[in-house]
Amino acid sequence: MSVMVARKKVVRKWEKLPGRNTFCCDGRIMMARQKGIFYLTLFLILGTCALFFAFECRYLAVQLSPAIPVFAAVLFLFAMATLLRTSFSDPGVIPRALPDEAAFIEMEIEATNGTVPQGQRPPPRIKNFQINNQIVKLKYCYTCKIFRPPRASHCSICDNCVERFDHHCPWVGNCVGKRNYRYFYLFILSLSLLTIYIFTFNIVYVALKSLKIGFLNTLKETPGTVLEVLICFFTLWSVVGLTGFHTFLVALNQTTNEDIKGSWTGKNRVQNPYSHGNIVKNCCEVLCGPLPPSVLDRRGILQQEESTAQEETCTRGPGAQEPTTAQGPCGQPEESSAQQNDGSLPHQSAVPVPSLSNTEMPEEKQPPAGELPIPSQDTGQAEH
Repeated sequence: MSVMVARKKVVRKWEKLPGRNTFCCDGRIMMARQKGIFYLTLFLILGTCALFFAFECRYLAVQLSPAIPVFAAVLFLFAMATLLRTSFSDPGVIPRALPDEAAFIEMEIEATNGTVPQGQRPPPRIKNFQINNQIVKLKYCYTCKIFRPPRASHCSICDNCVERFDHHCPWVGNCVGKRNYRYFYLFILSLSLLTIYIFTFNIVYVALKSLKIGFLNTLKETPGTVLEVLICFFTLWSVVGLTGFHTFLVALNQTTNEDIKGSWTGKNRVQNPYSHGNIVKNCCEVLCGPLPPSVLDRRGILQQEESTAQEETCTRGPGAQEPTTAQGPCGQPEESSAQQNDGSLPHQSAVPVPSLSNTEMPEEKQPPAGELPIPSQDTGQAEH
């Protein structure tokens, strides 16, 4: 006998989220799918710092000060913490519109623009929004089916609309937006300080060793130091330059996307409505302002019912098999000689036994009207 049993399978919301993101640790970690350059970033930081702590730090701690490796360790841990926080967090992804919401927005757009004749291009889907006496245009996203909030943009790599979108950084393996921009800025700032710190003390290490054994002999004996100097030299210009550029943007309360498009400069000549006109206030808002929670609810539960068929068999006792036995008079089964000799109970016949009607029963055994017939004692013993 088959029975349909409904089971509820727990599904997290991150498993059904659209876009091109990858999730780990049951939705707690959110990254882009392209993570190759992020692994290169980890390799360069970990490899350079490992060489520095293994060779130069011990010598410099003895010759100069034991605080040198301690300060380097603090910078290294802070840079790694901010890097992982930037890479593994939600940058501010905006959920896509549900089918009912998308249909309602389409009805609003059709009611506003009216019917467009065939062959003519429909007007752009924008809304005007006023911020600090400045008109800001809200653009419609055809992928997410929403009007994007101010300063939001759609990332073509992650395929998501990100609030206060700055840029997509392959070095951290994630978008940089409203929820992780401060950690990204602190990462490049601490990485710049760490790179300068390691590069400087590598030069000091080579100079101290050269005083004892000569410059060429020092280069021959310390190939790891030469490798660190080369990595730090070529990294220094890009990281320090990037830090200076983002410091400029933070002071103006501006994003990289707005600076590239020239939203508040150039031909538009429109004043930035988000700037407070004060460097300190802008820095406090970007770096120290309240951090909004994620609106994705990645670890929320979605319940899906799955029906599965299970075969259930009825268990029976030793007398489950019902062999056919001969019937005696009056429909009573006869016991075989083998069964009587063994003393076992007779089995009930699998063939239905016809029962006598009330008219065929003797008058003394007919039950009164409305009562069921009482089986005889011999019949009951045979059935038991």
